[in-house]
Amino acid sequence: MWHDNQLTKRIGIQYPIIQAGMAGSTTPELVAAISNEGGLGTIGAGYMTPDALAQEIAAVRKLTDKPFAVNLFVPEAIEYQEDDVQIVQQQLKPLYDKYNLEIAEIKDHPESEFYDKLELLIDLHIPVASFTFGLPDKEIVHKLTANGIISIATAGSVEEAIAIENAGFDMVVAQGYEAGGHKGSYTNARGIGTIALIPQIVDQVSIPVIAAGGIMDARGVLAALTLGAQGVQMGTAFLTSHESKAPVIHKDAILHAQPSDTVITNVFSGKSARGIENDFIRTLESSDIAPLCYPLQNDLTKSIRASAAQSGNKEHLHLWCGQAPLLAKKLNAQGIFREIVAQVDDQILNLMSK
Repeated sequence: MWHDNQLTKRIGIQYPIIQAGMAGSTTPELVAAISNEGGLGTIGAGYMTPDALAQEIAAVRKLTDKPFAVNLFVPEAIEYQEDDVQIVQQQLKPLYDKYNLEIAEIKDHPESEFYDKLELLIDLHIPVASFTFGLPDKEIVHKLTANGIISIATAGSVEEAIAIENAGFDMVVAQGYEAGGHKGSYTNARGIGTIALIPQIVDQVSIPVIAAGGIMDARGVLAALTLGAQGVQMGTAFLTSHESKAPVIHKDAILHAQPSDTVITNVFSGKSARGIENDFIRTLESSDIAPLCYPLQNDLTKSIRASAAQSGNKEHLHLWCGQAPLLAKKLNAQGIFREIVAQVDDQILNLMSK
């Protein structure tokens, strides 16, 4: 059975399909739909406060009694000059004016919120904790393990994956260059394609590998498993689902995009992410003004993006999308999931019958 392996047994799910923790786009309905179908739904909690996360967890648990995950962003050191903040604020002023917004200010980003959310996961006995943008201290990983929580971290290179295993994580996401949204890589590793990355990581670590990046249907699932991965993580595939919180114009942009339409940019958040190119990206990247570091750039562009979404202007919105938009579908999450599973079963039967 293609879905009977170490990963599914360890987590307690039927199918090795994980919905990516797309911060800002997940909903309790999306998370529960994937978990109820036998996969692993994930709350994208990177931007949530501890209180908001507690409410989100409660909402998910009202909809499912199956395992689910919570994805957190590992905090990074923030260094900046006030003059640089003012320069970017002035750069964005025409857009603040366009949407009748006050000039945004940078926010406080205390590391304590990250640790408060970790304690919340332990207190609420969350089954799986996944991490992006770095590695928490080994003590944190050991604490999660001691409390029965499965830990997963994201790698964009073999070296990062080895470090993840050495840190005591239970599983690793091998995120290829094709992936939409923010890059999970936490070093200056060069982007490596999913097909090349998976087997090389599989050969170098002993923990289960979860493939991510450009996987949209049964063919991607089978390819990943054939290359040695024990599961897949899918983001863009579920971003266009009815349950996703992505704005309608974002979903429509994905459904009408071509593979060559996506680019990697840091102008929205200060961190590299893949999305559909638009006027915001072209304008800021043609400037000689460097974006602020993450998450400060995100602070200054957030109100613009929210207003653009509300007004239906896709030119000023982050349109995160992987490199396989032609495979995206406008269905509910249950339908997308069931179609993938059915097609994997059919393709395996066809192979066995030959």
